[in-house]
Order: sequence, then C-alpha cells, then structure tokens
Amino acid sequence: MTRRILGLPLRSVVFDLAVVGAVALLALAAATTQAGGWAAAVVGLVMAAALVWRRRRPVAVTVVVAALAITQVAFGWGALPYDLAVLVALYSVVKYAEQLRAGIVAGVVAAIGVVLAAVQTPSQVEWYFPAIYYGLVTGAVWLAALNVRTRRLYVLSLEERAATLEREREAEARAAVAEERTRIARELHDVVAHSMAVMIVQADGARYMIDQSPETARNAVRIVADTGRQALDDMRRLVGVLREPSPAEPGPGDPANPDAGTLVDRADGTGERAAGGAPPPTAGLVAEPVHRRPSVGELPALLDRFRAAGLRVRYTVDGPPGTLPQALDLTVYRLVQEALTNTLKHAGVGAVVEVTLEHVADAVVLGVVDDGQGRPAVTPAPSGGHGLVGMRERVSVYDGSLIAGPRLAGGWQVRARLPLPSAPTTEVIAA
Repeated sequence: MTRRILGLPLRSVVFDLAVVGAVALLALAAATTQAGGWAAAVVGLVMAAALVWRRRRPVAVTVVVAALAITQVAFGWGALPYDLAVLVALYSVVKYAEQLRAGIVAGVVAAIGVVLAAVQTPSQVEWYFPAIYYGLVTGAVWLAALNVRTRRLYVLSLEERAATLEREREAEARAAVAEERTRIARELHDVVAHSMAVMIVQADGARYMIDQSPETARNAVRIVADTGRQALDDMRRLVGVLREPSPAEPGPGDPANPDAGTLVDRADGTGERAAGGAPPPTAGLVAEPVHRRPSVGELPALLDRFRAAGLRVRYTVDGPPGTLPQALDLTVYRLVQEALTNTLKHAGVGAVVEVTLEHVADAVVLGVVDDGQGRPAVTPAPSGGHGLVGMRERVSVYDGSLIAGPRLAGGWQVRARLPLPSAPTTEVIAA
C-alpha cells in the first residue's frame, strides 16, 4: 500500500518539495546579481512557499504567484530565474482546478504577463522576439497540463464507472439469489404440504384401524413418523437457506470444497464460454405450471422436448434408482433442466449432450456434458443470466458440491453431487 502524508502519496509530496527547493535556490542564487537584489529574492521565496499547496489549492496558489509576478513587473525587474514558479502554478491550476475555466483565466493572465516581461527584458532585438519565446514556453506548459488533465479525468471516470458496475453486479447477484430462494421456498412449500397431507391420511387410517387391525395401525403410525421427519428435515434446510447469507463462491482448489471447480455462469457475459448456436425459443422448455412438481421420473419427457429443439441427448442411469425425497427429486430435475437450457443457448442446435444419473449408496451424482459443437449463433445469446446462481443455491440446500466449467476437450460440463438425507424413505400405505 502506498504511504501517504497529509492525504497525498509520498512520492507526490517529495516531488513538490523538490520543486519548492529548486525555486527557492533560484531565488537565492542570484540575490546579489539579479535586478531587485534581496527584495526580488524575498518575492521568489514567497512564490516557492506558495507552491507547497499547489495540489490542494491550485486556484489560490496561482492567485498568489500571479500577484507576486505583477509586483515584480511593477518594480521593473523583468523576467528572473525563479519565475519558474509561474509556470508551475499555471500547470497546477489547469490540471487540478475543479473547473477548466480557472485554467483558461490563468492562461489569459499569463499571456499578458508574457508581453510585460518581454518589454522589460534587455535584448538586442525587438521586444516581440522575447515575447514569442516566452509565449511558446508558456503555451507548451498550458497545453501539456490540459492533456494531463484530460487523461486524469478520463481515468477517474473509468474508475467510477467500474465501481458503479461492480455495485450493480453485486446488487443484481443479490436479487438473483433472493429470487431463486423465493422459488425454492415455493417448491419446498408444496413438498411440506404434501407430507402433511400424507400424515393426516395415515393418522386417520390408524385411528379407524387401531381396533380392527393393530398391525396396520402401527404401520400407519410408523409412516406418519417417517414422513414427519422428512418434512422437518426439508423445512430445516429451507430455513437455513433463507436465514444464512449466500456463501462465498469457492474457487478452484478451495480446501473448504475440494470438489469445487470453475464456477462461471455462461450467460453472464464474462466471455468464459463462447456463445455458439442460435437457440430456438426455450420458454416452453423451462416454464412449468405453478402447482406442478416435476420429478426424476419425468426426465425422459424433458429430454424429448430438448431433442425436439435440436439437441442430441443421450441419457444413462447407473445403479438402482430407488425412491428419492420429493425435494431432492425436484432439485435433480431442475438441475438437468437448467444445464440443458444453457447448453441449447450456448453450445447451439446439434450439440451432443451426455446426461448421466448415478445412484450410489449415500448420494445422487448428476452429470451433464456437451461437446460444444452446435451450429454457430446468428444472434448471440443474451447476457446477464443467473443459471449457476440458482444451481448453487439448490445444491447448497443439501450441502452438495457443484462443478461447472469448460472442458479441455471442448464443450461444457456440469457435475453435481447431492448427498441423500439420513432419514429413511418408505412407501405410503393408505388407510
């Protein structure tokens, strides 16, 4: 971090002190030989002292230096070596003044001073030759200061724009997370409502069968308990997601998430994945009825819709499928849906996609890999999507891991591992 003194970088302070010292030495060096003697040297020293504040108070410094220069001209001393302070003050007011109008006024005053100084300069030629020389030097300083001021303001505008874009991006990401959490809450509400309905039906059946068939009643009560545990587990996950802030996105090699990969949303315009393939309208591929709860069993129908849209999809299921909790079932469906939608948008029509669903003892492992060889896009896919934001939120509900990023062989991959809940899953027995 750059050291600062009085709010200014250390190197700026050192440079200003060197300029002040140079002007002061010029004022003292010829005190006995220059016109005005020690009186002129005192004027030069005051000019040097004023330059200390040239960055913070450029207009005030220029007024002081100009007043001293007019005093010098009034006494008829002509141009002296320490008049370097006039050029420094002119440069400072053009570069650092809040409005360029102050620099323009300073330039006009400097032009008048050039003429007066040229008239008082002893010379073998006409007065306008020194005036031209002084004018060229002063004009060059003024133009150099204007160029530096323009570049400085341009850099400041870029920094402000970058800061504004960063704030907008953070706000947009927070809004996307909030929207996805609302969607998760709505879907888990359906799951919990279904569980409560099952519990009520089973409890009523147990009440009516407790005398006629105690074994059936005990089985119904067991189902009520298992369903209640599962619903409570789903609700606990939901409350945890809604209470906790969005976790920081783990980077590659993060020890907190060894499965973390390159998490880049291909629709956010960062250029991590080149857009390819003009997708046909995909609204029908994503939208679902409000009260519908899609599941893994509906994946073949979903894949058929994407095949009809132009993707070449292969679907493989490994391991015994078993029965997944409804919330987890819905999460797997949504992950496949989002991954295929991104493939259609960015890999393009004709891309080959491999969808694998592996059921292991303690988790469900999902993979969606495409070759990125679709037809080139006529119109690039719109930027600003938040597909991976939603996918991360869904996976985090189950403390799972998500890897999403480009492949070395080309194309894109999405791999998710979703641990199974510890609570047992049983069949529902109607009373």
